[in-house]
Amino acid sequence: MDLRSRTFRAVGFPLRLHSGENALDQLEDEVERRKAKRAYVICGRTVATKTDLLGRIAANLGPLYAGAFQAMDKDSSWPAVRDAVEAARAAEADLLIALGGGSVIVGTRAVAILLAEKGDAFSLMTQYPEGKPAYSPRLMAPKPPIINVVTTPTTAMNRAGTGLKNEDLDHRMEFFDPKTRPCAIFWDAAALLTAPAALIRSTATTGHSSALRALGSAAMNPLVEADRRHAFRLLNTALPRVMEEPENAALRIDLCAAAFLQNRADDDDQGRRRARDQTGSNAYALATALHIRYDNVWQGESTSSVIPAVTRLTPPEDVAAAARIAGAIGVWKDGMTSEAAVDATASALEALYRRIGMPARLRDLDIPKAELPLLAQDTLKNFNANPGDRPGDYTDRMLRLLEAAW
Repeated sequence: MDLRSRTFRAVGFPLRLHSGENALDQLEDEVERRKAKRAYVICGRTVATKTDLLGRIAANLGPLYAGAFQAMDKDSSWPAVRDAVEAARAAEADLLIALGGGSVIVGTRAVAILLAEKGDAFSLMTQYPEGKPAYSPRLMAPKPPIINVVTTPTTAMNRAGTGLKNEDLDHRMEFFDPKTRPCAIFWDAAALLTAPAALIRSTATTGHSSALRALGSAAMNPLVEADRRHAFRLLNTALPRVMEEPENAALRIDLCAAAFLQNRADDDDQGRRRARDQTGSNAYALATALHIRYDNVWQGESTSSVIPAVTRLTPPEDVAAAARIAGAIGVWKDGMTSEAAVDATASALEALYRRIGMPARLRDLDIPKAELPLLAQDTLKNFNANPGDRPGDYTDRMLRLLEAAW
């Protein structure tokens, strides 16, 4: 037992969580708790036109319902967010309800920021000065409260970062504002069952990969270790069953709980310098570039297509880290080197992805191999993956990983 891992600072963010059958019936109480009079919903076209969720919300809120923006799109594009801001402002919204998956939730955070902050969106977003580390401007204005009604088990549900797709830029529009964390989250059973099983599988695949990587960390404090271990156990148990049990709402709630716990683990380890997981950072940068560039590629598929190759090519220097990850997925054997452990881990991930119908190589995504250099360039400005200095050979290294993943 190491005292260093017991020396930490944990941060909690106030929210109320409603889960299970008819959880959405409590929405009016949450809106009234915030003393809001104009609750405005943001969702995508599929949720708006192919589910009864908007009708349920309107009926539940009655006169508190101020309308809905129904055109948030994949990857939260800047044009969609800009239109949503105008619509929410015209509706005199004083509370926002994100109804959907990760793109809707992220887009709603951006709407809250741009409703409240003065100034141009391009000056409020993360800046990438040439030859210097990136930085995010501090966004100080009070934000309208946000309630997230999730339809997928996305880790976006209780985070504070925002990334918008903008085809006119060479990177996403990124914002960070803790005041955009939700005041309430809903895991309504019927709402979760509106998402196609394939979308749930995709979202959970991303979570499974990041949860596995997190278990490689050394000296986790007891709160972090408990959350990370249980998050991975939930994901590792539920992910293989998603396609076999498409009507199992309890399974989807378990996946939501795993996403929530992953975020809580990060909040419970504040104030300590932590080594960046290079494998996870590289895979995140590559996967983000893929699903942002190609509209037909979801985040989970972009993750599963690169993480086995990246795992093999970026073994941790510490064999203990490789052992913890390999042990979690059941392939560690005494005496393994770090290289042997990561190879066994990558093989286990490939087998899992094939078993559940996910791509395990880039070529499975049906994208042109000739565009790999463009994808490598797309990874250069990604705050979550690489907030510091961007070395001159960074894109070359990313290209080598992409070629190996092909």
